[in-house]
Amino acid sequence: MRWGDFRRSENVEDRRGGGGGFHIPGGGRGGGIGIGTILVLGLIGWALGIDPRILIGGAEMLSGGGSSYEQSQPGTRGAPQDEAGQFAAAILGNTEDVWTTVLPQQVNVAYKNPRMVLFSGATRSNCGFAQAAMGPFYCPVDQTVYIDLSFFDDMRRRFRAGGDFAYAYVIAHEVGHHVENLLGILPKVQQAQRQASQRQANELSVRVELMADCLAGVWANHSEQRWKALEPGDVEEAMNAAEAIGDDRLQRAGQGYAVPETFTHGSSEQRVRWFMTGLKEGRVQACDTFGASRP
Repeated sequence: MRWGDFRRSENVEDRRGGGGGFHIPGGGRGGGIGIGTILVLGLIGWALGIDPRILIGGAEMLSGGGSSYEQSQPGTRGAPQDEAGQFAAAILGNTEDVWTTVLPQQVNVAYKNPRMVLFSGATRSNCGFAQAAMGPFYCPVDQTVYIDLSFFDDMRRRFRAGGDFAYAYVIAHEVGHHVENLLGILPKVQQAQRQASQRQANELSVRVELMADCLAGVWANHSEQRWKALEPGDVEEAMNAAEAIGDDRLQRAGQGYAVPETFTHGSSEQRVRWFMTGLKEGRVQACDTFGASRP
């Protein structure tokens, strides 16, 4: 995929100790950027042994606990200069350009740009500690996406789901949670989860995650229309990545069987289907996972 000519967002804070060593294939090419796949949140529960119930309203976050490293000082503001930082800033900038136009046009809601914090190991967020093992996540309290870019290496090694297209979708999915927040969905889900049984809370979490999948597809649709971002094989790369991190596959890999009532992110089939729905339709209204009888 092409991302080299994307506008770099200035809404980035780099808290990494030194530049990132992660390499983005094709970063030197001109053009635009397309989509990736979701890859993010399934790491938290079943793959890494972290209790998935810490998810609140679609934002994976730790409510407490320590870490081996904590970065509490503010980082450098603006687009980083290393390749990995440039990639993250470019994808964030492209989501800004898409949603600033699409959200008011389609649902009459003004888009407010989120922030992105790049960190190494662990850092503070207004939702608790952010740790690399959690994968990227969106904190609705400070409207910020937190990401340790080494997560992309984990994607490639652990799930065989590498590629800049897939990595871009990781960011777009978290920005999808920001869109949900602007639409008022996350606060309503958080309130409903507090009053729900564990099984009901899990189902709400699945719907939040699948909607973010779909919204990432909407972003990809409009990015492709305007910047002609996709290259041959990109959609297949995204679908492969989405399939790799469905709750069912992660549970079978971790414990030998799947327990659907404990899903918090959706099955492989659901994640691929909702992402493709957004990609094909290009409409926020097509992403109503809460209106569907079964997502």
